[in-house]
Amino acid sequence: MSEDDIVLPHGQLSNDRIWPSVSLEAFAPLLGLALIGGLWWIGGFALQANPRLSAFAGFAPGSAFASFAMLVSSGDAWSAAAPSLGRVLSGLVIALAFGAPLGFALGYFPLVEKAFQLPFQILRMISPLSWMPIAILAFPGWNGAIVFLIAAAAIWPIVFATAAGVKRIDPAWLAVGRTLGGRGSGLLRRVIAPAVAPDLLVGLRLALGTAWIVLVPAEYLGVTSGLGYAINDARDTLSYDRLAALVLLIGLIGFALDLVLARLLKRASWTPSA
Repeated sequence: MSEDDIVLPHGQLSNDRIWPSVSLEAFAPLLGLALIGGLWWIGGFALQANPRLSAFAGFAPGSAFASFAMLVSSGDAWSAAAPSLGRVLSGLVIALAFGAPLGFALGYFPLVEKAFQLPFQILRMISPLSWMPIAILAFPGWNGAIVFLIAAAAIWPIVFATAAGVKRIDPAWLAVGRTLGGRGSGLLRRVIAPAVAPDLLVGLRLALGTAWIVLVPAEYLGVTSGLGYAINDARDTLSYDRLAALVLLIGLIGFALDLVLARLLKRASWTPSA
């Protein structure tokens, strides 16, 4: 047996075996980004080399990153993102305000679950953009219609995640809470809410992803602001480098928002102590 194969007590391997795996895990995200970047560079080179597709050469990494830097330095990135962030956050707040109570009722009351599980599942499978004609008729302004479409997309992950969280609550926790004098809002605040919070945040995280995807086509409606409008404008003016930069901006903002919710989810993980 060589020195590299020495096994330490409790099944631990020597440092010679640990360090390579640690290094690979640390650099794995960079390797993934490098691979995607390489494929992007190859695709951009292929566009430039093909006379029929050379008009789309702005999608290449060099042009896209140059346009992205200009987008950020000029302030256009924030000008485009701010209205979109406002619409998404408004839609999520509305979805949370309606979805969390509905999910609680669905998970806590068996009769409510039997009555509404089937219609909710059917409604969940309808594309949010299918409600676009109704949204246009129901709201006096385009902004309200877009917020409605985002809320319609975001509500179902919140409803079903909250219901699943309520159904997973250990009845013993509720019994102990009642034994210690917990009733009504006190029991809800001290036992039910902390127990359901991780599932609710998972649903909110899924809702954010769905809302962020629906945002761009929803902003094709008659608004003159937002990331969807900026992409549509870049497409109409054949500014493909700017279009690629906007796509990159959308991905980065979405990743940042998801990261915030992931951190909140990690902090909300809760296990009752004895």
